[in-house]
Amino acid sequence: MKLKTTFVLFLGLSLSALAQENLTYQKPSKSILDLVDYERAPSVSMDTKKEYMLLSYRNTYKTLDDLNQDEMRLGGLRINPTTNISSSVTYINNLKLRKIKDKNEIQVSGLPENPKITNLSWSPNEKKIAFSNTSNNGVSLWVIDVASAKATMLTDDNVNANLGNPFSWYKDNENILVKMLPKNRPALLDEKKNLPTGPIVSNASGAVSSNRTYQDLLKNKRDELNFENIVTSELYKVNVNGTKSLFKGPDMYAGENFSPDGNYILISTIQKPFSYIVPLSRFPSKSVVYDQNGTEIKVVNEVALNEIMPKGFMATRTGKRNMSWRNDQAATLYFVEALDEGNPENQVTYRDEVMQWQAPFTEKPSLLIKTKQRFAGIIWGNTTTAIAMDQWYDTRNSKTYLFNPSNANEDPKVISDRNSQDIYADPGNFETVKNAFGRPVLAIENNNLYLLGDGFTKKGQFPFIDEFNLKTLQTKRIYTSAYTDKKEDLLSIEDFKKGEVLVQIQSKNEFPNYYFRNIKKKNQLTPITNFKNPFESIKNVSKEVIEYKRKDGVSLSGTLYLPAGYDKAKKEKLPLLIWAYPAEFKDKNSAGQNNQNPNEFTFPYYGSFVYWVTKGYVVLDDASFPIIGEGTTEPNDNFISQLVDNAEAAINAVGALGYINKKKVAIGGHSYGAFMTANLLTHSNLFACGIARSGAYNRTLTPFGFQSEQRNYWEATDVYNTMSPFMNADKMKTPLLLVHGEADNNPGTFTLQTERYFQALKGLGAPARMVILPKEAHSYVAKENILHLLWEQDQFLEKYLKN
Repeated sequence: MKLKTTFVLFLGLSLSALAQENLTYQKPSKSILDLVDYERAPSVSMDTKKEYMLLSYRNTYKTLDDLNQDEMRLGGLRINPTTNISSSVTYINNLKLRKIKDKNEIQVSGLPENPKITNLSWSPNEKKIAFSNTSNNGVSLWVIDVASAKATMLTDDNVNANLGNPFSWYKDNENILVKMLPKNRPALLDEKKNLPTGPIVSNASGAVSSNRTYQDLLKNKRDELNFENIVTSELYKVNVNGTKSLFKGPDMYAGENFSPDGNYILISTIQKPFSYIVPLSRFPSKSVVYDQNGTEIKVVNEVALNEIMPKGFMATRTGKRNMSWRNDQAATLYFVEALDEGNPENQVTYRDEVMQWQAPFTEKPSLLIKTKQRFAGIIWGNTTTAIAMDQWYDTRNSKTYLFNPSNANEDPKVISDRNSQDIYADPGNFETVKNAFGRPVLAIENNNLYLLGDGFTKKGQFPFIDEFNLKTLQTKRIYTSAYTDKKEDLLSIEDFKKGEVLVQIQSKNEFPNYYFRNIKKKNQLTPITNFKNPFESIKNVSKEVIEYKRKDGVSLSGTLYLPAGYDKAKKEKLPLLIWAYPAEFKDKNSAGQNNQNPNEFTFPYYGSFVYWVTKGYVVLDDASFPIIGEGTTEPNDNFISQLVDNAEAAINAVGALGYINKKKVAIGGHSYGAFMTANLLTHSNLFACGIARSGAYNRTLTPFGFQSEQRNYWEATDVYNTMSPFMNADKMKTPLLLVHGEADNNPGTFTLQTERYFQALKGLGAPARMVILPKEAHSYVAKENILHLLWEQDQFLEKYLKN
């Protein structure tokens, strides 16, 4: 009789597990809720002279109502067709100004009612700040006078922000070039009211191409017409007094960029034909230079539809690319062209060449520099000094060159040649200052450049400032942060002669705040802001970075949290939560480097397990999960075995400290971390349960590469199949909580990935629960969804781990 009763109970549980739950939104327990429900500190923006700071306030979370808006998904865009701005934008709801030397904040007056502010932009002389405001009817342009802290509305709600920032300042500080909706804009076509006139037909030309799995693409002729409609604008010249005049008639304007002297403007427009397999960034385009009055000077670039690309991360298109103005010249364009036809497999001496083209473009472009690897950027200085960078993903090599932009015959000097993943050897970033044109250029003082570095070392993080001599090419360290109980970020050098540096300092319990540090006056500190710690309830938790080794000798690390008051002498065995994200490397040395600082402010958020330290769990956050492929071996060739080795090393390391019950360990991750989680539960017996959020579980649905995998499915079939949890669902017997946003916009992580994986697990009898968060994209933003997510995780961990 007892056996029969047990069977009936089991059957009841099974039927319940298969049923759809009608669950309303829930909230997590109080200890978690107290941390989630906090007031966000304002963001800070300072002028270059450090006279004023702008404080931008926004809600800690969006609401579900914020996400419940009209939305069109076209060509890689997600926009609200009523307001004509991205449907995913995060708005500012208040602005304040403060003189940096004063302590009092000044409320900006004249702001719109219930403001939804974005696209903040200081004028060239930094006496005004433009911004856009979104109402129920659309987007309008506003301007703040900094001295009076007063905002004024300049346009009606007819600004077109569908392609991002819709305006650019003129150099005169009095006028703004603005994208506005055409006066006779046609109505958008409704899917239900406008029936198709024929089938959807696409052709493959026979050319080989490796395109990633993109979201939100155009699908039919109606989408094409609607896309053209939403991106078409008129360009207006709007004065800060509110008057405006038409600058250019309707077109699909994609970018407007004034020359440093303000006499020319480079305008790029989207052209036809559109594509159903790539987003708008690869649609045809045309770039034309105009003078201030709108007179055409020169068509400087025409780009064809780019649907066919060679394989590999270093592949690029042919023709002129990266076209922009030189910051150090009045009106000189520069651009890059591939010398290997954009194909990494072609063997050439130089991969790219950088050309320059001086206005009014009557002469042919001239050579600036050739790079042996793929061009990665330029920092302009003056007529004789500039810095160029190139890179090659397959070898993780990065080079930095000092070159003379006035003499292409003068060989560039290699001043850095390093593994881009070797953070201990990172020389830092060159400091820039604004020049006479108001553009950032290299800070050159007494024939020296300056480098600001993160300062990661084997012994910890010690940010630094180096002086780089242009004659000797040698560096001299002029400052090193000496903190061992705090973290200091070096933001900018404000006065080279006086030694004044803008820094940000934080500790485990001290919210990041801004300071002026004088490195020539015994490192004197002058506070600028005084933001308080909103998470006082976890100030006494134990936090440390632990370092340990994988069984093959690779060094690993993670940030370990213990509950407040935990007795390290008694060593009560608690459950362990591990949160991680795999990272690919080409060498063991770089993979084993530690980039975690125990003095970083403890900022709990839904993207980690830190909340659960308040509920009696040990948490290992950001645990190292390197996947290494040295030489000709690709990292993913041994993905599963390295995942398991990483996890085993982490559990053993915390276990050796005596804090945990090794039979009560859970693993979690988001996106590629979710993929990791599903694989670990499938291919190991290390975990009691796992939480996987917004992942991709069937790699045949991303056949032309994923994450850092450059090979396609047909080149590495076994790799794709072995790494796919979906293909191995029959091996999965460990409880798994699957979570996904209903409207995931990330390439490859379609919501379908979770739905199909859950169906496989359910059909095979695996213990799994699936939660789809309404309206959410790849990252979650609505408070209702975030609170419910934390409740789901809490309930799941209590059931399958703690108890």
